[in-house]
Amino acid sequence: MTLDAVAVVVGYVLGTLPFAHAVGARLGVDPATAGSGNPGASNIYRTAGRKAGAAVLVGDLLKGAAAAGIGLALGGRELALVCGLAAVLGHVFPVTRRLQGGKGVATTCGVVAVLFPFHALVAGVVWLLIAAVWKLASLASIVAIGGLVIGIAATGAPTHELVVVVLLGAIVLVRHRTNIARLAKGDERPLATGT
Repeated sequence: MTLDAVAVVVGYVLGTLPFAHAVGARLGVDPATAGSGNPGASNIYRTAGRKAGAAVLVGDLLKGAAAAGIGLALGGRELALVCGLAAVLGHVFPVTRRLQGGKGVATTCGVVAVLFPFHALVAGVVWLLIAAVWKLASLASIVAIGGLVIGIAATGAPTHELVVVVLLGAIVLVRHRTNIARLAKGDERPLATGT
């Protein structure tokens, strides 16, 4: 196995790290059964509190950033994007949990933060603004990720990089298909916690 292939496998393994499950377990919350059932930062935020949600968010961001950083160090931007994509796939489809993973928003943003830091910063601000005004994490995620892809395309990213970014965005949007349906009906779960 080549070093590049090892880096991609490491990226996938990083993506499978179950921060939501680990943080939830410390607080007696199983994200697979509590709240929305999604093992991600928003669900932990709702079911276990702000600090727990923030811890999961940071962990999931770091998974993507670490995978992309390893790829960048070993083989440049192309390998960084492939390793980052592997991390997102590991988060969304972890073999360690029967392919039942999260939605990939934070891990995708971690990847993008390494390779497109300005775009990631703007997407983060957009997410915070939408979440603050409408209290809907899914709406904030959909708009931020969509805007991220459009912004990277508009600022002239090379085609091969843009292809991976579009794939990342598509994964996140497909994982939000049930949220999109609920948003259309007006019955999406708000981002709120009492702790």
